[in-house]
Amino acid sequence: MHQQQLTETLFTAKKQKGLRFADLETLLGRDEVWIAALFYGQASAAADEAEKLGRALELDADAIGALQEFPLKGLGPMVPTDPLIYRFYEILQVYGMPLKAVIHEKFGDGIMSAIDFSMNVEKETDPKGDRVHISMSGKFLPYKKW
Repeated sequence: MHQQQLTETLFTAKKQKGLRFADLETLLGRDEVWIAALFYGQASAAADEAEKLGRALELDADAIGALQEFPLKGLGPMVPTDPLIYRFYEILQVYGMPLKAVIHEKFGDGIMSAIDFSMNVEKETDPKGDRVHISMSGKFLPYKKW
């Protein structure tokens, strides 16, 4: 099963069941952002996770198997065109180097892991308009010298 077909199958089943990612978070014991990444083929499920999701969404064996395949991650080499995703791209274009400088100043020469990583999305009520609060936590990995 191709990723686009799997993504469509997952979202259709989720909608038909009236489920939210937060509902699936409770079912799988995984964060809702990770589950959304699984829907888009940016993560792979363990067999038991795929089976649980398969039962909840009434998926066939092909879809359950496809959830367990190792994904090709990333959006590709293009500038994103979806407005919300583009804003993240824009944030990194503007603040990427400043963030890098601050991280290096606090931790040294290295990177923040996207493998040993977690993220959380919260809605903050504000009288001037609701705000999106995103927190990211990644293990610091210093560059090795040899």
